[in-house]
Amino acid sequence: MHVKDRQSTLGRGFLYGLYQNRLRRFLEGGTLPNHVAMIIDGNRRWAKLREMETVAHGHRAGAAKYREFLEWCDDLGISVATLYLLSTDNLTNRTTVELDGLFEIIGDLAEDLSHFRDWRIQHVGCTEGLPAGLVAQLTAAVERTKANTGLHVNLAIGYGGRREISDAMRSIVQTHESEGGTLDALAEILTPELIGEHLYTGGQPDPDLVIRTSGEQRISDFMIWQSAHSEFYFVEALGPDLREVDFLRALRDYSRRHRRFGQ
Repeated sequence: MHVKDRQSTLGRGFLYGLYQNRLRRFLEGGTLPNHVAMIIDGNRRWAKLREMETVAHGHRAGAAKYREFLEWCDDLGISVATLYLLSTDNLTNRTTVELDGLFEIIGDLAEDLSHFRDWRIQHVGCTEGLPAGLVAQLTAAVERTKANTGLHVNLAIGYGGRREISDAMRSIVQTHESEGGTLDALAEILTPELIGEHLYTGGQPDPDLVIRTSGEQRISDFMIWQSAHSEFYFVEALGPDLREVDFLRALRDYSRRHRRFGQ
């Protein structure tokens, strides 16, 4: 690298650091989300743009970014973070080769996160369609961290928002029947609150902020019940290129919004 190029790089890094610190100061004492949900999108495009041998390199880079993202959340005192790792649509529409790579990467991520800080890991989604090895890794991560009291990390794997709602309704009906209740009685007590209790995330606060990378502006069947009143923020950067400053900008934008909740 030439001296001028090196100086230019150092200068950009210095200015970036100043801007990042400025954003942090802005957020001090401000309104931060309690629960942030993240869709790291664009991993495959990232790998293809770099002419990498397989898209698995992009997925692995995206997984590394997820851990960084969780550290950013934890350092700011955010209580819950949900990561959209693998959808039910992915399970039916991706190739076997790509899915096998994803299963390995996700299993490694769950294992890594379960040994990091005081985070509590929870799998949200169904195990149908997931390999036994990955299910075992997820179960072990959940068990290993169940007594932890730090950042609550939801790993959405084998997840679909519509499937979650149908599973919740099925759980409500089965519970009601096991207690000897009738359908008429169930109709009388069925409320949005009851449905919420039977979601994969039952007992947790709904996400205040949903972030998606890669410039795509869609929800992709992600937390469609829980995000009814969420704020959304879309980042142009592809997943692996997400920077902490992008996250801080999202939080700054969130802190400036007036959440109406239908008022």
